Amino acid sequence: MNVLQKKSALVAGATGLIGKQLVDELLQSDSYAEVRVLVRGPIDIQHPKLTKVHFDFDHPDTSLIRGDDVFCCIGTTMKKAGSKEAFIKVDHDYPLQIARAAIQNGSDQFLIVTAMGADPDSSFFYNRVKGNVEEDLKKVGFSALHIFRPSLLLGNREEKRVGEKIGEVLMNIFGPLMVGPLKKYRAIDSAKVAKAMVVAAQDPIVDQVPQGAFVHESEKMQRF
Repeated sequence: MNVLQKKSALVAGATGLIGKQLVDELLQSDSYAEVRVLVRGPIDIQHPKLTKVHFDFDHPDTSLIRGDDVFCCIGTTMKKAGSKEAFIKVDHDYPLQIARAAIQNGSDQFLIVTAMGADPDSSFFYNRVKGNVEEDLKKVGFSALHIFRPSLLLGNREEKRVGEKIGEVLMNIFGPLMVGPLKKYRAIDSAKVAKAMVVAAQDPIVDQVPQGAFVHESEKMQRF
């Protein structure tokens, strides 16, 4: 890509906690000429660079999934999904569907938020699903795959999650005491994850996509 050429970005999960802040970061970035967001309904954002793409994940028009850099912030909870099958559909199948269509349409790199502890061999269902989607994405064939594994996310959610709210309170109390090996478990502001994703999509030396799969752990994202 020519150093003077601006890129296009595609965001899936633009209405979520990280997704909303990610879209804002991308719109402010001089690296992107267009920011496309996949939405099911209305989204309260207006910007000259923003393109809203109405998309049905269950009946996808894969021609709509295009952009130099594709960002995936899709995720749900077991309570909201209602079943393990529904959870797998949202947190595994949808991201993989987007990734496969994106690479067919010429996307250079894919950036996804999973979770700390993601492991296909985990005894915990949630972590196992996150680990499985990571492994399956590695097989898609992107020049660069960036995986972000945040700890407990801090931020203002539209939906109320009692368990996470309790976790936030406890983290605010005990977070400063988590040092050494425990430091990586500190809660992280969702805005930091969004900033880390945008920075990772850029090469500070030459305007080329780095090659390979890169895992960004929560502790490293705290610096943003």
